[in-house]
Amino acid sequence: MEKLKFKDLNISSEIQKAVEDMGFEEASPIQSLAIPQILAHKDVTGQAQTGTGKTAAFGIPLLENLNSNDKNLQAIILCPTRELAIQVAEELKKLSKYMPKIDVLPVYGGQPIDRQIKALQTGVQVIIGTPGRVMDHIDRGTLKLNTIKTVILDEADEMLDMGFREDIEYILEDIPEDRQFLLFSATLPQEIMQLAKRYQNDPEIVKITKHELTTPDVEQKYFEVKEDMKLELLSRLLDLNNFDLSLVFCNTKRKVDKLVSHLQIRGYLADGLHGDLTQNQRDRVMGKFKNGNLEILVATDVAARGIDVGGVEAVFNFDIPNDNEYYVHRIGRTGRAGKTGKAFSFVSGREIYQLRDIQRYAKTKIDQAPIPSISDVAEVKKDNFIEQLKERIKTENISKEIYIIEKLIEEDYNSIDIAATLLKGIMQDSKYKEEEFGDTEAHEGFVRFFMSVGRKHDMTISVIINAIHEKTGLNGHQIGNIDIFDNFSFVEIPNANASDFYRFMGDTYIANKRVHIEPARPRDKSNRKSKENTYKNSKRNRKSRKFNPHKQDNFKNNKYSQNNYRKNNYRKNTYRKTDYGKDNYRNNNYNDNYRENNYRNDDFEF
Repeated sequence: MEKLKFKDLNISSEIQKAVEDMGFEEASPIQSLAIPQILAHKDVTGQAQTGTGKTAAFGIPLLENLNSNDKNLQAIILCPTRELAIQVAEELKKLSKYMPKIDVLPVYGGQPIDRQIKALQTGVQVIIGTPGRVMDHIDRGTLKLNTIKTVILDEADEMLDMGFREDIEYILEDIPEDRQFLLFSATLPQEIMQLAKRYQNDPEIVKITKHELTTPDVEQKYFEVKEDMKLELLSRLLDLNNFDLSLVFCNTKRKVDKLVSHLQIRGYLADGLHGDLTQNQRDRVMGKFKNGNLEILVATDVAARGIDVGGVEAVFNFDIPNDNEYYVHRIGRTGRAGKTGKAFSFVSGREIYQLRDIQRYAKTKIDQAPIPSISDVAEVKKDNFIEQLKERIKTENISKEIYIIEKLIEEDYNSIDIAATLLKGIMQDSKYKEEEFGDTEAHEGFVRFFMSVGRKHDMTISVIINAIHEKTGLNGHQIGNIDIFDNFSFVEIPNANASDFYRFMGDTYIANKRVHIEPARPRDKSNRKSKENTYKNSKRNRKSRKFNPHKQDNFKNNKYSQNNYRKNNYRKNTYRKTDYGKDNYRNNNYNDNYRENNYRNDDFEF
């Protein structure tokens, strides 16, 4: 349908000015359809998704129809969640910016009720509340509804899904029958239509057809990825795009908490939002996100109802939603107010069929995108560094530094060599430099780490892998060889993740045992007899099993230092001729006479 300008609608100059201050010029489809009908005092049933401008669709005509000289309560808006009630109240306050006589009050649980009672006693024309808190005020006698002229149910389908039908009916009993009734819902199931039939008089039904549910301003892509690689993919996309504000959706509260922990460990400014948080916790998280103190908000669908934050650049569907409607709700939180946005969906296994259902439902095409490589991320980081360098050259006073360079050139130093040397020093001291671990005798592409716990501390492959996964998000397919001895162990970590692993697991707890972790030192090759042929022919040097990603010889344990070797340290019943472990490994005073068990990753099932 053709978009209307707000100046073409029959609204006051005060509201037009407020709308301009908010940066809007054109009315959205739901606004163009609903505003004229509501201004005409008709009952309206509207189908609108989050992000389509539905709050202004009922808020603008509601404010127009209010009598600003009447301090009695004239309108009530019911919302399913506290967050949505707060968002609607904030929107109405922005729209009534140039209408000083209009007072709006949100009432919801989790806030001291005494404060709300005092505000009600001073007189307000509009209240926005959750059913439970509104009922509480009615029962206390602090809220009288006999002067109500307009009732609005926002997110009506969500309220019914949350079991609020009886509460809504209880509230409506105290409201005069001669009133305007507005109902807005993302879907219009039979239960909603029954509610409309019971409480509305000859309602006008306005809705956006399905092909209009997703905005063309949102670029939609999906990635086929294994479940245990989703965290790595999310990290790469965040690093590639460097978004200021992102929303990540998970299907469960537990997944939200786990993902937030992993993102924080990796250095991202992330926090979570779900139904188990107290009101103070939710307010704190939303406050940080709105103020830009958070880069990433991870949320469940129910908790995200009512989130209306401008400037969200990307939405990530970490889990494909179980309900097609949720997908539309999710991506509707980006690409608002004429801005572009991005929506990325992570598809694992049979979730591809759910994604196809979503495409058919929303009548939209979601293209598959290739998973970015680590080298892609590194290249983007270098490009960002170069751009920052260019900006500093343009904006900073570098006259003193230029003088030094000129002096060096006079001494026959090449300007390119000078710049390259300085650049190398900057990158070595900056976050763009990868930490160097030296030779740890790991396989190519890995760094080998020493762990101060072993078999005697009840360490097993599963215990170590689960601990690493919980703290860093790395899974067993990414981790290299794991070698467990009596009193210590070794683990191989990919180069790209080694710095983060060392930073966050240098001193940690695994299975309630304190563990010291550091890069493994090269084994002392002096004073040892070469027994390569013996080891190559031993039974323990059989062909690598499926779990080991490396086919090289991993059992050259005669490289271990023989310092402090004493023959009687070894038990005869432990070491046979073909056993390994006749050497002593020394790493920061961790000495262990051991019989080696060489574990390989393919022995462990995921």
